[in-house]
Amino acid sequence: MSIELPDELIALERRAWEEIQAQKLTVDTASAVQDAVTAHAKAAGISRYTVEMALKKAVRHAEPAEG
Repeated sequence: MSIELPDELIALERRAWEEIQAQKLTVDTASAVQDAVTAHAKAAGISRYTVEMALKKAVRHAEPAEG
């Protein structure tokens, strides 16, 4: 099952991932990601866990672009 992730959600997770790697993750950033994940899951009618795992895979383990 492929999950559509809005660009805004991907951007939030990218910012959080950058902060995590720099060891500077803020509560505001983490909360923003969790709030957005929860809202998207509710709107899509799927579990928050499923959305969060798809989001992390898309941002942290993205397939390299071919070409």
